[in-house]
Amino acid sequence: MHDIKLIRAEPEAFDGAMARRGFAPQSARILALDTERRAEMTSQQTMLAEKKKLSEAFGRARRTGEDTAPLTAQIEALTGAITTADAKATALDAEILGILEALPNILDAAVPDGADETGNVTLKQVGEPTLLNFPAKQHFELGEASGLMEFERAAKLAGARFTILRGPLARLARALGQFMLDLHTEQHGYQEVEVPLLVNAATAYGTGQLPKFEEDLFKTTDGRYLIPTAEVPLTNYVRDEIVAGAQLPIRSAALSPCFRSEAGSAGRDTRGMLRQHQFYKVELVSITAPDQSEAEHERMTHCAERVLELLELPYRRLLLCSGDTGFGSSRTHDLEVWLPGQQAWREISSCSNMRDFQARRMNARYRGADGKPAGNVHTLNGSGVAVGRALIALMENHQTADGNIAIPAPLRPYLGGADMIALSA
Repeated sequence: MHDIKLIRAEPEAFDGAMARRGFAPQSARILALDTERRAEMTSQQTMLAEKKKLSEAFGRARRTGEDTAPLTAQIEALTGAITTADAKATALDAEILGILEALPNILDAAVPDGADETGNVTLKQVGEPTLLNFPAKQHFELGEASGLMEFERAAKLAGARFTILRGPLARLARALGQFMLDLHTEQHGYQEVEVPLLVNAATAYGTGQLPKFEEDLFKTTDGRYLIPTAEVPLTNYVRDEIVAGAQLPIRSAALSPCFRSEAGSAGRDTRGMLRQHQFYKVELVSITAPDQSEAEHERMTHCAERVLELLELPYRRLLLCSGDTGFGSSRTHDLEVWLPGQQAWREISSCSNMRDFQARRMNARYRGADGKPAGNVHTLNGSGVAVGRALIALMENHQTADGNIAIPAPLRPYLGGADMIALSA
């Protein structure tokens, strides 16, 4: 959500920021409605003051036995006019809100311009694409050949974009989630949180899923929503609160199922488990003071990168361009991992600094050293990382010629010390 005070102060700068997002100028329309709303509020205040005077005069007239009918008529007329002005101001408020809540966040100055993912900039690469001395298989080829990764049976149970993992692969997925959660809580300073998997509309609104992206959510019959990521409950933890500045930054991590309708992704990644309706992910969320968020974004990205380094997976960090940066983000780093089976880099983590965009929607603030409210907090979120995609990357990069999976040393304690997962018969 945007601060209308900033739009009033710098309308041209705001229009320029929206132009980078592909939006036509918005400030003139917003400020015209704002001017009208403020005029109605001023009129209402004037009439309230006049009504107060008339009410006092009415009281005096009544005490002295004078005729109060003329004053009564004036008070009733003013009451109706005040109600009308209030209704107009409320309607204008709603119209302004409807415009603002549909507009994306202002991009960081460092974000490059670009229409789509082709405009993203590679900031660094760690490791070279894995070269195998045998034909690389994709994860679903390895999984289906072993009978431990099933798509047809999953479709029988739930429909397309679901997967059943069995035996060693199910254990490997569980181990990956536990390994990542332990890493972030024991070494990176995040506190583990178990979150609700269902949230109300106010919570989905607070992080920007509503109203714009409702079609991407699964909605229950009682009006709640399955979480698309633990970012939603973790970030809303401070909704409608004023946090003591000394508590910041607040760093939280959750391993949870995530549910996405994948609206608009028909035909994309239909084979395998890259794009699913249900998947597990370790989510990282930070709540910071404004002057902390830039450094926190870099720190969070490093935390996600450490997962890939320990799993011995080649990756690269991208700075997303204007056309590929998400609705609520000011700046986003994507981490892409190399998949030998696809011979392609694929996203495995996305770390974003939302600045005060979500905090304004949530009315989340903090107190300064003097104990007084100092403004909105900044919020950040990142994948630390997606369990399913980590499983895919591990299977493809560490596959052996006989169809088994070699296990990197840091993951072995979660698998009873095993250095190999046997997939072949």
